[in-house]
Amino acid sequence: MTSPYFSFRPWRSVRPAILAASIALAGCASGPRPQSGAVAATSAQNIETIAEYLNLGDTDTARKLIKSSLKRDPNNATLALLRDSVTRDPVELLGPKSFDYVVQPGDTLAALADRFLGNRLMTYQLARYNGIAKPMQLAAGQTLRIPGTAPAPVRRAQPAPARPGPGAAPSRAQPARPQAATPAPSARTDPAAARRLRTEGLAALNKGGTAKAVQLLRRAAVLDPGNSAIKTDLARAERIAATVRARK
Repeated sequence: MTSPYFSFRPWRSVRPAILAASIALAGCASGPRPQSGAVAATSAQNIETIAEYLNLGDTDTARKLIKSSLKRDPNNATLALLRDSVTRDPVELLGPKSFDYVVQPGDTLAALADRFLGNRLMTYQLARYNGIAKPMQLAAGQTLRIPGTAPAPVRRAQPAPARPGPGAAPSRAQPARPQAATPAPSARTDPAAARRLRTEGLAALNKGGTAKAVQLLRRAAVLDPGNSAIKTDLARAERIAATVRARK
């Protein structure tokens, strides 16, 4: 006869606890924690998301995502660039010198930032530089201030004079007009090449190549010594390089 004081209820109450403990142990033994590669992949995804929020003018959400991303990846130069785009003075970042540009049909601020500044992720800096709250709201015919010096206009080649056919009356030769002397470009400055080097330097810095990034940004600074954005990026890269050396 079964005793009235004996019951299987205690086992039923213990079984869930044992099951929970087994799941917890399985979780602990599931494998190593994500390595730096996973952190870099997450940062890359977050960078694109942050850029989209800034393009929509949602700076509050962008700020929160930048802050949380930098906690996981504090040396990411691209995240630092996006943070500065929101928090710092755009004139300080891009420089006071600028030229006018009339927006053409099909232009976007991202394309203009990539074309003139060498980095599409500087779109929000360019927007704030022009007092635009939402970068996606850009209209053809709108005049923008573009940081830097206006690029030289491309000269079209003059067509060769047509030769007279047989039997045609000889034309009177017109005296050649003196051509204005075109100043030779300085061998020491090349803003276009500087922008390309800057883009390569930021990409190298984003991948962890601090030494290469410093080298590329120093070359960019030599080719465009008046570009304050390059100077800022170079200073940041040198700080990160110094931090990396100190940890070794």
